[in-house]
Amino acid sequence: MDWEIEVGQQLKRVDIHATYGGRRQGGIGPSRVTPNILLFTDPSKGHKHGYFDGWGEDGCYHYAGEGQVGDQRMTQGNLAILNHKEEGRALRLFRGVAPGVCEYIGEFTLADGAPWYLTDAPETGDGPIRSVIMFRLHPVEAAPAVGVQLPNTPPTELVISDVDVEQQHTERTLVEPSREPYEAERREASLVRSFVEYLRLQGHDVTRQRIVPPGELKPLYTDIFDRTAGVLVEAKGSVTREAVRMALGQLMDYRRHITPRPRLALLVPVRPREDLIDLCRDMDIVAIWPMGEAFSSSSDLSQLFSR
Repeated sequence: MDWEIEVGQQLKRVDIHATYGGRRQGGIGPSRVTPNILLFTDPSKGHKHGYFDGWGEDGCYHYAGEGQVGDQRMTQGNLAILNHKEEGRALRLFRGVAPGVCEYIGEFTLADGAPWYLTDAPETGDGPIRSVIMFRLHPVEAAPAVGVQLPNTPPTELVISDVDVEQQHTERTLVEPSREPYEAERREASLVRSFVEYLRLQGHDVTRQRIVPPGELKPLYTDIFDRTAGVLVEAKGSVTREAVRMALGQLMDYRRHITPRPRLALLVPVRPREDLIDLCRDMDIVAIWPMGEAFSSSSDLSQLFSR
């Protein structure tokens, strides 16, 4: 059966399936009666399921795979998209425009080179963060790239840039933009402001860094980067073991992208217990906490921030 729907044409979804087959529920509908895989997107509804579809800077449409709970896997509909060329199926993308009504965006194929990547997004109902498959759909015959534009597109090379410390970007709010900050995060923000002021009064050049590794959609944001002393600082609003261990992992993740390799420090609201200080020492990380109008640390603070 030839494809007869024109780009921009709007139809009821039930009529599309009646003619071309495919599952009538969900976003991915491989057809058993025609050589097509029908893809449906509706950003106004998809966000609540952790689906963030849209056009990227690379000219591709970035389409979230299926699976609302847990890490997505390359099975069923996702596998059908991955193998569509080998199986001789066309990818046909539709956008929801009204209840039960879709607009045909056009025919797509998986992009060469990196046809898909993984990113993080919340489960259905703003649940826990899980891994989501994102397909890069290259237009074959499609409407212009109008509609939702992705704020970031995975780069092919490492991208590092400075951002103002005052900009309260956090990696968690990127994957859960509607989430309210926790109290510990508010304490963390206040702690960062105080320590930045402390360093700047000593004449230090202090900033934050935005790091986007190759193939990653979500940027990483450091808390404090002292360019003058070459020190990278991660702040936490709590001294629980969980918070400290998370901070140490973040520091190790950030440092491997920065040249020359910076020294590392952990900024917390109060002195951690001895076992956690020992953990920091074992990883050559200095723990720092407020002490009156100044700051104390598990090592010589003046030596750490020497120019």
